[in-house]
Amino acid sequence: MKKKIVSLALTAAIYAPVFHLHAAGFQLAEYSATGLGRAFAGEAAMADNASAQGRNPALLTQLQGQQFSFGGIYVMPNVDIEGEVNLASPLLGGQTITIAGDANDVADNALVPNFYYSQQLSEQWYLGLAVNSHYGLATGVADTHATAIFGNETAVTTVEFNPNLAYQLTEDLSVGAGLRLVYGDGKISASAPAWIDTIKAIPGVPVAITVALPPAGSSLKTMEGDDIALGWKLGASWQINPAHRLGLAYHSGVKLELDGYAGGVVYDGGQDWQIEGYVPLELPAFTELASYHQLTDNWALHASVNWTQWHVFKQLVAYFPGQQKPVGDIASDLVKEENFKDSWRFALGSSYWLSNTWSLRAGVALDKTAVDDEHRTITIPDSDRLWLSVGTGYQLAPTLLLDMGVTYIKAVGEAPINEEMTLLNMAQVSFNGETRGDVWLVGAQLSYKM
Repeated sequence: MKKKIVSLALTAAIYAPVFHLHAAGFQLAEYSATGLGRAFAGEAAMADNASAQGRNPALLTQLQGQQFSFGGIYVMPNVDIEGEVNLASPLLGGQTITIAGDANDVADNALVPNFYYSQQLSEQWYLGLAVNSHYGLATGVADTHATAIFGNETAVTTVEFNPNLAYQLTEDLSVGAGLRLVYGDGKISASAPAWIDTIKAIPGVPVAITVALPPAGSSLKTMEGDDIALGWKLGASWQINPAHRLGLAYHSGVKLELDGYAGGVVYDGGQDWQIEGYVPLELPAFTELASYHQLTDNWALHASVNWTQWHVFKQLVAYFPGQQKPVGDIASDLVKEENFKDSWRFALGSSYWLSNTWSLRAGVALDKTAVDDEHRTITIPDSDRLWLSVGTGYQLAPTLLLDMGVTYIKAVGEAPINEEMTLLNMAQVSFNGETRGDVWLVGAQLSYKM
């Protein structure tokens, strides 16, 4: 397969570009619409349908016979960036130029689909297959936007194929394991803002400088490509008694080596070359501890604590080992400093069965950011998020269940962004502002038992 990704600076959404407000960093929580209705609380301890293996492979032992589950979640983000771009250069005679840097709706809507299958092989062995994603990102501004020099487009699509196997150790204890086959495809780019033409028009600017500066909208850096990598996951489920269950699951990190091509004035000097290269990208490991408690015949509570090893995502470096190298014979280039930290998510949910046909769900979650204020960037404007979710299940037939969920996610607290860079060693460019926004998630899941 011809790989084409050198800069995948950010990672993965199974099915379409995704957005930074779902979970910390560019992690996705949206693995099923069933869990969406309870803010994904208690997922590693709950086995509503075949999608349960997406969080904890040991839960396959809770699924009898042969089962299918598929659905999708439609993501509608409203993410805005507010701030100013400041230019400082000796060419400006000691002055600083300030330019409005606001950007609205920097993320598009997207559909996130999923598919799951489970098969009981014997009284103790269970097999499953999951197709979903745990990471994703897509943000962008116009090529001539004031902040485009920091990044005008970042997009990553990933799909995870996940075969799972579970074993019933005792009547109360189950274990499971699975392989994570992850495909990632992405792009990151930066372009020349409109204010570059403003610099060219300043009286007294040397002709050599005006020639060196590319026209507004020109590509400065562009990198894109893809890769496939392997990981693994483990899980356990403990049925404490008929009304209480605990679940624990661990998903390993996955190391992608996104190799493909780079271009843009910074790399090719305007010669329109395709330069071979690659960017190492490690998707972090994550763990969930969850509980399920049947309080009455009709009412249950569930909770989760999630941890993600985001400290592995420090920086994005592009390497160019081939014969053709960027201008100045550069063998590598620091694309972006990110400096993420480990993050936590806390969720509490409830389920209530109105009848044999209808059930109701609700949940709330707090998703802590993976980045400190001093390291937040325009391309990944991460922040703390509050989840508010409701959902329902309807038994269409004895073997067919329809689940639906709606979630509102609100960024909470202040989320300042302060970035700076040097433009061709001629000007210091900085952005000072903040990000704010919210997201609506709407999903449906159809599950069938044979």
